[in-house]
Amino acid sequence: MVESTSKKMNLIQLTFVVAVNMMGSGIIMLPANMAQVGGISLLSWLVTAVGSMAIAYGFAQAGLFNQRPGGMSAYAEDAYGKAGYFLVFFLYFLSLAVGNVAIGISAVGYLAGFFPWLTSTPVTTCVGLIVLLWLTTVANFGGPRVTGSIGSITVWGVIIPVGLLSVIGWLWFSRDTFAQAWNPHGLSLAKGMGSSIALTLWAFLGMESAAQNSEAVENPKRDVPLACMFGTLGAAVIYILSTTVIQGIVPNAELAASTGPFALAYAKMFSPTVGSIIMALAVLACLGSLLGWQFTIAQTAKTAADERMFPGFFSRVNPMGAPVTGMVVLGIAQSLLALSTISPSLGEQFAVLVNLAVVTNVLPYVIALSALTVMMKTAGVSGRKFRRNTVIATVGMLYSVFAIYASGKDAVLGGMLVTGIGFIIWGFIAPRVTGIAPRLVVGAAAVAQAA
Repeated sequence: MVESTSKKMNLIQLTFVVAVNMMGSGIIMLPANMAQVGGISLLSWLVTAVGSMAIAYGFAQAGLFNQRPGGMSAYAEDAYGKAGYFLVFFLYFLSLAVGNVAIGISAVGYLAGFFPWLTSTPVTTCVGLIVLLWLTTVANFGGPRVTGSIGSITVWGVIIPVGLLSVIGWLWFSRDTFAQAWNPHGLSLAKGMGSSIALTLWAFLGMESAAQNSEAVENPKRDVPLACMFGTLGAAVIYILSTTVIQGIVPNAELAASTGPFALAYAKMFSPTVGSIIMALAVLACLGSLLGWQFTIAQTAKTAADERMFPGFFSRVNPMGAPVTGMVVLGIAQSLLALSTISPSLGEQFAVLVNLAVVTNVLPYVIALSALTVMMKTAGVSGRKFRRNTVIATVGMLYSVFAIYASGKDAVLGGMLVTGIGFIIWGFIAPRVTGIAPRLVVGAAAVAQAA
């Protein structure tokens, strides 16, 4: 049955979902984590901005050649078949589950400004996190239209404070404060530039969410590429300006220890009351981001279930078009993941989850982008456009590989372990989604007759 377009997202709503997925989850805690390295970590933006725009461009082009549901998974299928589809889906699915918990931790950090007991012990932090995960799960029961509408409101919770700081924050910018924060640990230029690649890439994770939600979009051929590029470009400008200016407003030691860096900046610029207002807006942005990602992971699971690569109950939708059963199961899984991350340090939890989410997210980037040449050959693309797209996609893939390296050995080990598990699962799924099993049976029968 074809879903009514009245229940689907338009271009503006999709762009807002992409923006809130990136900005709400990426920027809220980022200044504090980068401050632990020092201002030299800002050089990571030079690499990340170029790499992320190359990735976004590659996805925008892939979206023109392939409008099948599944986003990156569907792209990978063009080059690697059903095995590629499953591996990309599986890794991306895991990265979303891990990333949602990290976003929830950001929200808890800001909420602690109003309710200090939330971060008083690891247990209370975990309970608060689980409550937020379930609130945003239930809020998605209204379907894609409702999610898109809420996202277009909550995104202002990050656009207003972060965007405003990017413009007016320079009036409070101190060169001395920035100079003292530049390189407190005496890192080399190369190490400083690579120190926060994983964190800055984390800020851009979400650029692919337009493609992942293509089945819930009114005009995916036009809207998916545009939302991908608009969302990424706008976020890049705001990210670079805001994380630079805040280093010259808040002393580095205070910034590194903060659980609400933007609220702290506004408190220093104006007053603690203004800081509290910014803290409330940040909580709103985190909740909106978590809402958007909860929808995206449920939609990703639904599409895979439609392809018979995931349990069938993930395909069931309510009258509003929301895969409620799958959302509930995902809520339980994320709650268990939250329980497993209890740590004495909020920042420690966040950093560990971010690094693992980056690795499991970036591997699908490489696989999906590498399929672009196959798509273009199939579509008969040649000449200058083929070369341009190939070069830009290659830049995106090389950056992705570097981001995996920069995430650290623990995150890479975790990524490889879940990849291995993915292949094991694929071995059991493959017979029902490929033509291998029937051929094996025929071949075995022929051997038996010959014997």
